[in-house]
Amino acid sequence: MSLRRHFGTFLVAAACTVASMSVSAHAILIDSMPKPNGTVTAGHVDMFFKYNSKIDQHRSRLTLVKSDQSQTVLTIAVDSGKPNELDTSADLAPGTYTIRWQALALDGHITRGDVPFTVTAKP
Repeated sequence: MSLRRHFGTFLVAAACTVASMSVSAHAILIDSMPKPNGTVTAGHVDMFFKYNSKIDQHRSRLTLVKSDQSQTVLTIAVDSGKPNELDTSADLAPGTYTIRWQALALDGHITRGDVPFTVTAKP
């Protein structure tokens, strides 16, 4: 019986470890430029979206949504040397925008979110 109990304890511990590893591997946005609800100046804007884990940059997506709800898929720089980041840029006129991001973590799970921001005219 003691051997069964130890084996059962081992199985529970192993299952908890695997479960916690898979949850922690989901791509969660931890920093960005622009910041959520932030402001940037009109013109050519370099943007980044940094995650808590490595992501598949080839199969992730960044979509720029304008105030009229028109959408443009942005090109992601795949050779940035930053495996936990999506980098892009766009020429932006004054207005309100949202970046709709979709990140594929290396664990195979997709996470999504929005970063709304405002672009102001150059001074």
